[in-house]
Amino acid sequence: MLEKSERPWGRYEVLQEAPNHKVKRIWVTPGKRLSYQRHQKRAEHWFIVSGTADVTVDGKVTRIIAGESVDIAIGSLHRIHNVGNDEVIFIEVQTGTYFGEDDIERVEDDYGR
Repeated sequence: MLEKSERPWGRYEVLQEAPNHKVKRIWVTPGKRLSYQRHQKRAEHWFIVSGTADVTVDGKVTRIIAGESVDIAIGSLHRIHNVGNDEVIFIEVQTGTYFGEDDIERVEDDYGR
């Protein structure tokens, strides 16, 4: 069984893992947001399945809805914030050379991590 994890902002599950990519389904609780973070070894592509969110990439905030996507380059600061009344669900495709949770550099976090 692939990894599942509960987080203060929601939860995620790994759908697929390979040497050159990792795919997650991520749920973000209404009003919650992930840490403002960057990665040195992976890029990410987020496809929004449901909900409404503000996505910040390198200081620029964009409102996105179901059916839209965002590309995040290696080293770019990014976060997603659920601004709606329903869960935001998105698919995250990571590409790069390493996909461990220790490749997260948090520069701001609502949960003191």
